[in-house]
Amino acid sequence: MPVEYNPAYLHHIEKGRTESVRELVFGMEDGMVSTLGAITGIAAATGNHFTVVLAGFIIIAVESISMAVGAYLSSKSVRAIEDRKLSEESEELEKFPEEEKKELIEMYVRDGWSPALAKKMTDEAARNQKLFLQEMAYRELSIIPDHKEEPGKNGAVMLVSYLVGGAIPLLPYLAFTITPALPISIIITFVALFGLGVFTTRYSKRVWWKAGLEMLLLAGLAAVVGYAVGQVVEGIFN
Repeated sequence: MPVEYNPAYLHHIEKGRTESVRELVFGMEDGMVSTLGAITGIAAATGNHFTVVLAGFIIIAVESISMAVGAYLSSKSVRAIEDRKLSEESEELEKFPEEEKKELIEMYVRDGWSPALAKKMTDEAARNQKLFLQEMAYRELSIIPDHKEEPGKNGAVMLVSYLVGGAIPLLPYLAFTITPALPISIIITFVALFGLGVFTTRYSKRVWWKAGLEMLLLAGLAAVVGYAVGQVVEGIFN
């Protein structure tokens, strides 16, 4: 009997193939928002071109490494937890095969299969230790053994995406003085945020312009806050 695949299982397989999208979107968005908010506030408060550029480079360098390390460590932690759960489940299958078979039958029935077919499927899975573990891991633990977190890959994607995102609002300050650079930086970052929101619809059924607008409005608040804080600080100390 072939391995049974249902829509939910296929969804997890697809998630495993596109898990880096999470780090890509998160890194790009945070890189743009953090850098834009910071340098906009600094530009508004100091009016010093060198200070803005220096701060921009420092923010991008430090935050990109911090985010990459965070993505790596969090993914590594999740993988370690999944490995422990799979190891414990494997031991249970060896020590208590009949009890585990009863559990699998119950889970199949709970998912909508008839008791007779659930028993037949369980008996078939129990003949293959790898398949038995795969079914128990998916049904009981919501883990796909062959599609676990990849810490190194996730950290690398986060690092590169943050660097690219952070560079977008900073680029105008490398080409222009503060006065023209400030509005250009805000405009191109907002356009990029909208585009990033649209990009996410490639992996969902959302309406493209709604996703783009949501990303623009929510993430764009950081620039507004940054500018406002810069104006307040300037008013207090000048």
